Amino acid sequence: MKILIIEDDKILSKTIEQCVKNNYDTDCAYDGEEGILYAKQGIYDAIILDLMMPVMDGYEFLSTLRNEKIVTPVLILTAKDALEDKLKGFRIGADDYLVKPFNREELLARIDAIIRRTSGNYTNENILAFQDLTLDLKSRKVMCNKQELILQGKQFDLLEYLLNTQNIILTKDQIFDKIWGFDSETSTNVIEVYASRTSKRTKKSRI
Repeated sequence: MKILIIEDDKILSKTIEQCVKNNYDTDCAYDGEEGILYAKQGIYDAIILDLMMPVMDGYEFLSTLRNEKIVTPVLILTAKDALEDKLKGFRIGADDYLVKPFNREELLARIDAIIRRTSGNYTNENILAFQDLTLDLKSRKVMCNKQELILQGKQFDLLEYLLNTQNIILTKDQIFDKIWGFDSETSTNVIEVYASRTSKRTKKSRI
């Protein structure tokens, strides 16, 4: 799963990235306008958003995001702790609101919660399924026809993304940006290689 962090303080942005890196892949933007460019790619499972930023602040970003019909869940992470700020955030379209300084475990729990709430393909047990294929997102275990498949790294990530977007038409660029990232030095041809390997493994388990 992939998260977009929008925070103008680069040291704090790095801190947030370190907090979530064991659970999520991340991209970072440092103002609202840059964040919109990232968010329009449609490859993120959630967005962590600061409110006080230059160029375009968090409220403007969130309003623009929702006006563009982008429904990616947003967790506001900010030093603004007044009730009126929280209410404004929720009215504009935030899914959750956490005040700085924050606890790492609470941040992870809140991210997990908004992803599960807003994604119809997630169950309470964090299981994705299609026919006789199941993925356990926490243990990263894959079962096909009651046999365990060993899928590691990008193979697991690719299968997870495809199962989590079963009813969505994806472009090759979207898949590439989601799994390998904007700054990857490889080409989109890698998608066919990984998809072919994964398909062969699932077919073998059904024989």
